Amino acid sequence: MAYQKHLKFKIQNLKNRKMSILIYAESAEGKFKKVAFELASYAKKVAETLGTSVTAITINTNDVSELSNYGVDKVLKVNNPKLAGFTAKAYADAIKQAAHKENSQVIILSSTTDSLYLAPLVSISLEAGFASNVVGLPQKLSPFQVKRNGFSNKAFVTTEITTPIKVLSISKNSYGIFENKSSLAEEDFNPSIEETDFGVKVVSVEKASGKVTIADADIVVSAGRGLKGPENWGMIEELATVLGAATACSKPVSDLGWRPHGEHVGQTGKPVAANLYIAIGVSGAIQHIAGINSSKVKVVINTDPEAPFFKVADYGVVGDAFEIVPKLIEKLKSFKANN
Repeated sequence: MAYQKHLKFKIQNLKNRKMSILIYAESAEGKFKKVAFELASYAKKVAETLGTSVTAITINTNDVSELSNYGVDKVLKVNNPKLAGFTAKAYADAIKQAAHKENSQVIILSSTTDSLYLAPLVSISLEAGFASNVVGLPQKLSPFQVKRNGFSNKAFVTTEITTPIKVLSISKNSYGIFENKSSLAEEDFNPSIEETDFGVKVVSVEKASGKVTIADADIVVSAGRGLKGPENWGMIEELATVLGAATACSKPVSDLGWRPHGEHVGQTGKPVAANLYIAIGVSGAIQHIAGINSSKVKVVINTDPEAPFFKVADYGVVGDAFEIVPKLIEKLKSFKANN
């Protein structure tokens, strides 16, 4: 009888604990990535619907106050030198413990490379249903349904999650960033990290040399074998500089060694979901198109009017890139100077 009363008391306490939506706010070199603010904006809207709050867990982030601009109510700050390099198991363990602490029924991650490793581990550890590539707010709360990209971004899928705890991975640039001021509470959080979490360790990191990373870019300027050689990439870099864009390339270009492998975008490279994607001299192999199809506006410049890319492009220019791109750069510079 005493045990039954104790169990009933524990269950009632769990029910009475206020639920919080949890996000993992990613950072690099101590500064938030842009996706952190998109997750915060998304979570705030879901939290308003559920009548609850938003908690973020950060790992080795210098200044977390920026999250208050996007609706985060509380931050659990993890500062641990062991977590200086990304280790999926250890990071997932920290997120799991944060979810337990906050009684979180909804955990929201991004679709970055790191989070693609994290999401399955977090889901398994919490016995949670997981929906990847989510592109909108929940369509229903009971049952819990979300809209997702499917079939290499060729279709939308409605997915229902029936588990008590739910893990969502939000597709980049699918929701947007919206300011929503909040009063932020900061709390130091020291999850228990086991040595067994470090079965895989980071040995070295090679960073892209571009000013804007593909992962954070709103605009991506990509080029293919139509550029004829690495010596012609100057105009691509100049166009990217004028637009504040990241530079990218097709797989054959990186395979030939014309550009770093870190710039290879597509299904077999880095996925791109930019607001504007400009493809110059890229024919449009199915793997390339599948990897960039989530981009909102796609512009293609190619001499071949039958290039597959024109079938998926929002805007297409048939012509010689060596004539068109310099003129485009000139017009953009003139526009920027007068506006």
